[in-house]
Amino acid sequence: MEAVSAPQAPAATDTGLRRVLLVLCVTEVTSWGVLFYAFPVLLGKITIATGWSATALTAAFSAGQLLTALVGILVGRWLDRRGPRGVMTAGSLLAVAALVLVATASSLRWFFAGWLLVGVAMGAVLYPPAFAALTRWHGPDRVKALTVLTLAGGLASTVFAPVTAALSAHFDWRATYLVLAAILAVVTVPGHWLGLRLPWPPRAVAEPGHAHLADPGRIGRSPVFLTLAIALSITAFASFAVVVTLVPLLTERGIDSGTAAVALGLGGVGQVASRLGYGALASCTSVRTRTLLILLAIAATTTLLGVLTTAAALIAAAVLGGMARGVFTLLHATAITDRWGTAHYGQLTGLLSAPLTITMALAPFATTALAAAVGGYAAVYLLLGGLVAAAAVLSLVAIPKHARKEPLS
Repeated sequence: MEAVSAPQAPAATDTGLRRVLLVLCVTEVTSWGVLFYAFPVLLGKITIATGWSATALTAAFSAGQLLTALVGILVGRWLDRRGPRGVMTAGSLLAVAALVLVATASSLRWFFAGWLLVGVAMGAVLYPPAFAALTRWHGPDRVKALTVLTLAGGLASTVFAPVTAALSAHFDWRATYLVLAAILAVVTVPGHWLGLRLPWPPRAVAEPGHAHLADPGRIGRSPVFLTLAIALSITAFASFAVVVTLVPLLTERGIDSGTAAVALGLGGVGQVASRLGYGALASCTSVRTRTLLILLAIAATTTLLGVLTTAAALIAAAVLGGMARGVFTLLHATAITDRWGTAHYGQLTGLLSAPLTITMALAPFATTALAAAVGGYAAVYLLLGGLVAAAAVLSLVAIPKHARKEPLS
């Protein structure tokens, strides 16, 4: 697919690479936990304290997600040229300032402004830039590094949901966000600035037979890329819709909220556990086959959640669904290198991630509105399962002619 890039600088030792991976694991857990997972924990308290509607507050949060998608494209271009240190540090500084604005907002307008800035910061500090960093630095060992990172990232809600709840039990929501902003500042700003100092390896050079790969704009406009973006965006929409509406679905089935919350948590455990097997799956399947299998697994588990009625069966389906979503994250992380190599990974991943982020931002509103229109969440899950099945079929043609399975170490 591509010629091997120039040797890494001497400073990029195994110890240095392990340090980078550790730093990104810690900063991703913190960034996701503070910037994303704290919000649903505090939403009720913010509504009660301010009188602002939950719909308006969630709209502010989703608006930030939309900006994340757009900023990610620009960040990807920067990463390919300069590396992650500067942009991720700047993103962390902006995130801290934005959270302070959220915490001190005197009106809904300022609350919106704060979340828009948070969205900009997210585009510079969440998974896509971290994926780009590990893909370039770890080279042929990238799948192992990405697996470790996503395993750690999967713990963000496990760590920060209870931390946020504990803080909010002693402070109001504003003080809680200020404490979380301080945690973010202490962990991520020095982490990104001091921990990402390795020399940025030179960009890989495309083989003469694939000279067209030197033009990322041409790749981004190609039918294969657009088809891949559509297939993964549909799947991301359904996957996130399941996460945010699983508890309402289970309570609709007559399951108490405590058991429903346990089911959601077990799905998260399945999501983390399944990532351990992604390297083995990638080593023994083609790009086309594993993409099809993972998308079909998400379609099947989503459909099962819409069909099953007993608590035990629904909990089992929730765990299986979590496992499918877990490997989907790694499928997204490796989609570019599997098809077009590493030369323009940052820019192309930014382009690919943009529609996925947009659909995820719209999923809570769209799913809830659809459930009201069709008479319940079960019917919505059946519809979502069908859409992802169609996306799985669509993914069969989202493979460039030159793509081949690469050996993974």
